[in-house]
Amino acid sequence: MRKAYIFVVLTAFLFGTMEVALKTIGNHLDPLQLTFLRFAIGGLLLLPPAVIELKKNEIKLKARDFLELGGIGILGIPLSMLFFQLGVMSSNAATASVLISVSPFFTMVFAHIFTDEKLNKNKIMVLAIGLLGIVFMIRPWNLQDGNTVIGTVYMILAALFFGLYTVAGKVSVQKIGIMAQTSISFFLGSLVLLVIMLIMGRPIIAGVADNLALVLYVGIFVTGVGYFSYFMAIKLSDASTGSLAFFIKPAIAPVMAVVILGETILWNTYIGIGLILLASYMNIRYQREKNE
Repeated sequence: MRKAYIFVVLTAFLFGTMEVALKTIGNHLDPLQLTFLRFAIGGLLLLPPAVIELKKNEIKLKARDFLELGGIGILGIPLSMLFFQLGVMSSNAATASVLISVSPFFTMVFAHIFTDEKLNKNKIMVLAIGLLGIVFMIRPWNLQDGNTVIGTVYMILAALFFGLYTVAGKVSVQKIGIMAQTSISFFLGSLVLLVIMLIMGRPIIAGVADNLALVLYVGIFVTGVGYFSYFMAIKLSDASTGSLAFFIKPAIAPVMAVVILGETILWNTYIGIGLILLASYMNIRYQREKNE
């Protein structure tokens, strides 16, 4: 169990640096290009453990499996993560980091609609507190400098599609394993995004050499090692313990934004972070009680 918590902390730290790194490099690379690169690299790094997982479980993928994984990949990469990158570039990193952390709340809503995991009074309370946290983070009555309406919309869409991505992947996770699903869906989602980039005439490798260190960091460490650590935490414990990383991340990312980007955290940000952390904690606690 101790090893699981080490992976939780590592995941939280790497994901906590994500918005700052993406905002920094996003000033030099096209949003589609950066999203494609980080998930293509991340998918490649996750491929060896994915192959091991498939062989261990004696699973042979069929054409239908690849179609399903392609659909999941589209939800995750060209939709959720592209909106995420656009949102990061149109918001303060601190705000973006907390808003994307509400994706588990959307997961609960979609699970209620598409699965037998229905909402109850506890989940509704979590959603209400999380929604209130979003309101304070955004401060719609007087947007903080650096935040924009379109940036907020992008981040909410990113969280929404990531919630849908999570629900859509639950069936295939049970069938082929979490490493295999993530690696293959990353690849297929990146491939779809690449086709879109070619059609639109967007850059693919232009500017990468000048920003190689940051590209490798967000691709190898934030995406590859970050997701690997997250899955190892789940493997060594359970999903509720692994999700602690998303509970810690909203506390780390704003500090990074202040130290590295010089952003200012106002009173509403503290309240928003506190409410979302509270909702996340309640969600994790209810999941654990359900599994006991």
